[in-house]
Amino acid sequence: QVQLVESGGGLVQTGGSLRLSCAASGITFSINYGAWYRQAPGKQRELVAGIGLRSGTNYADSVKGRFTISRDNDKNTMNLQMNNLKPEDTAVYYCYARTGRVYWGKGTLVTVSS
Repeated sequence: QVQLVESGGGLVQTGGSLRLSCAASGITFSINYGAWYRQAPGKQRELVAGIGLRSGTNYADSVKGRFTISRDNDKNTMNLQMNNLKPEDTAVYYCYARTGRVYWGKGTLVTVSS
């Protein structure tokens, strides 16, 4: 059974940093596509950053230069380093993995105060 568990969310001031982590069981991040999505109140869920099989990455324009997605293959985790956070980054952040199926974590809340 595949499980994705996010951690690292919390409350931070504008300009601060947070590091999200997604721990996987039943799936190996290093051989599959992984991503972080977010959903702000009243808005649709959107892609934040993705990382592919050969570690190619893609980012939403709104986070380029501030966020970095990475994998730790030894720990089978996927991480999102978020720097220079802004109030508009406030959202629930979800871990996503895709093999032949799609899997989602339950989310972790990030709140950026102004």
